[in-house]
Order: sequence, then C-alpha cells, then structure tokens
Amino acid sequence: MDPGEKERSTVASATRVVSVVTAYWLLSMAMVFLNKHLFSSENAALNVPLLITWIQCLISAVLSWLCLLASSACCPQTSIHWLGISAEVRASCSVHNLRKVLPLSLCFVAMVTFNNLCIKYVTVSFYTFIRPLATLFNIFFVYFILGEVTSLRAILCCAGIIVGFLLGVDQEDRQGTLSWIGLFYGIASCMFAALNGVYTARVLPHVDKSAMKLTLCNNLNACLLFFPLISLRGEMRTVLSVPFSENVAFWTSVAVSGVLGWSVAVVTGLQVLVTSPLTHNISGTAKSCFQTVVAVIWLTEMKRFLWWISSFIVLFGSLLYSIVRFHEMKEKSVHRKEASKTNFEETGVWFECVSRLC
Repeated sequence: MDPGEKERSTVASATRVVSVVTAYWLLSMAMVFLNKHLFSSENAALNVPLLITWIQCLISAVLSWLCLLASSACCPQTSIHWLGISAEVRASCSVHNLRKVLPLSLCFVAMVTFNNLCIKYVTVSFYTFIRPLATLFNIFFVYFILGEVTSLRAILCCAGIIVGFLLGVDQEDRQGTLSWIGLFYGIASCMFAALNGVYTARVLPHVDKSAMKLTLCNNLNACLLFFPLISLRGEMRTVLSVPFSENVAFWTSVAVSGVLGWSVAVVTGLQVLVTSPLTHNISGTAKSCFQTVVAVIWLTEMKRFLWWISSFIVLFGSLLYSIVRFHEMKEKSVHRKEASKTNFEETGVWFECVSRLC
C-alpha cells in the first residue's frame, strides 16, 4: 500500500469512528431527554408510562424484523416466502426461541419499566448518579448465577461508585430535589439491568449469538408481557377517553422515542465494533459527564460544589472499573486463545451498555 493510499485509509477510518461516536452521543442524549419529557408529570400530555414503553418495544421489534428481512433478502441462500417472512426470520421468532428468551424478557420488562418510572421522578442530572449502580448488582449476580468471581481490583473501583453515590444522594436531599420514590425505581432498574446482562450471556447461544435476533425475540416477548400491566393500570381507558387529534404531537414524540431507542442499540454495537469495548465505555462515561452539564445548564439547576465532586467520583469509579475489567477479559482471552469468546464478550458488552439505557 503506497503512502497516499495508507493516509486515505487512515482518514476514512478516523472519519468513521468520529461519525459513530458522535451519533452515539447525540442519539443517546436525545433518548434520555425525550423520555424525560414523555414521562415527566409536568410535561406529559397523558400519564401512560407503560403504554409508551410498550409502543417503544413494538417499534424496536418491527425495526429489528425489517433488518433481519433485509439481511435475508440480500442473502442468496435464503428464500423469501409469502408476506415477506423468510425461513430464517420465522425460525428466529419460533415458540422455542421465544420461550428460551422469556427469562431475559421478564428482566427486560422490569428494567425498562422501573427505568422510565425513575426518569419520571428524578432530574436528568441525578439520573447519571443512579445508572452506575448496575455495576454493583452485576458483580453480585455474576457470582451467584454464573459462579464467576470479580477481582479485588474491580471491587475496589466500585467503592468509588458507592461513595460518590451516597454523597450525591446527600447533596440532592440537602437541595430539596431528591425524590425517594424515584431513587427506589432507579435502584430497582439497576438491579434488573444487571440481571438483564447476566441472562443475555445465557440466552445468546439460543439465537445463534445474533444481537438482532435476540432484540427481536426479546421485544416480541416484552410486547406480550406489557399487556396485563397496561390493563391493570387502566391506561387504555385513559387513552381512549382523549381524542387522538388532541395529542398528535405527543404520540409523534412517542413514535420518535421508539425509533431512537432502537437506534441507540444499533449505534452502541457499531461503536464497540469500530473502536473497542473499553473505548465504548470511556465514550459512555464522557457522554454522561457532558449530559450532566447539559442537563444542569438547560434546566437552569443550581448545584453545590460537593454535588459536582460526587458526580466526578461516580463517573471516575465507573471508568476505572471498565478499564480493569477490560484488561482482565483481555488477559483471559489470551490465556484461553479463544477468538470466538472475545466476540461473544463484546456482544455482551453491547447488551450490558444498552441495558443501562445510557
């Protein structure tokens, strides 16, 4: 390769990385702020959080199905059957696969429900404090469910997350902006996010380790599981009591949030693909810092100095944990000489990050 061609290749690679990282930042932050607008009691045109979440899952399932369909159409070995459903897609949505994915779907439904209820009650800036708690629960569940022991170095990194979190809760309470019910929902969401990551590792082999197939099955199950919850809360009656024409903007925002949620999952995987799991986590931490600053400025919040210190401690502890875990996974991969395991772990990182809803 001549120097000119090598330089062009480098520029093209750098441009691709910058484009993907930028898309991840913009889409992820847009998703958080849009969800805050949809679920906030002051801004929501309709108080139907579970129905909104169900619509988001339905849109994700449809978009995943379209992607699998397009993939099958482009593959000459796969024939397209009537209604445009290929044999591969039908196999992905088989009752057997849906049943195997069901434990993950139960965790997923609980995770997104509690997450959306959390963002309904807490500020976007404080939301950043709560999400890293998923790391603590992950250590617990990985040990008791998968039998894997987390190293002392990684556990020490989590001490920073705990200290920063407790300090942040104290500062939020002193300012009178702490919602205890929102905090409870956030902690519950983190617990199920950790379970979601653990069960993802178990379920992936049943769908040929395909992230898109797993997304499709998971969201189809979620759409079914949300129905009883929506009925119990009487959200359908609430929607039917108000003419659709009066809330066109609201339902448009709900549809956009569904597309954004699916797009965040895709672009998260792309960021891991064009960089590395470690770089993705560093990018996610930097995005969280920027998101906190934007939330404070945009919503004109007044924060104390110790509040900012606690935010830095939480994010720094989370970043250190990511670095330590990345090097441990790399050493384990080298010792075992299993290239396929590295790809599997990267897919796990993708879903773990997505489950945190950045």
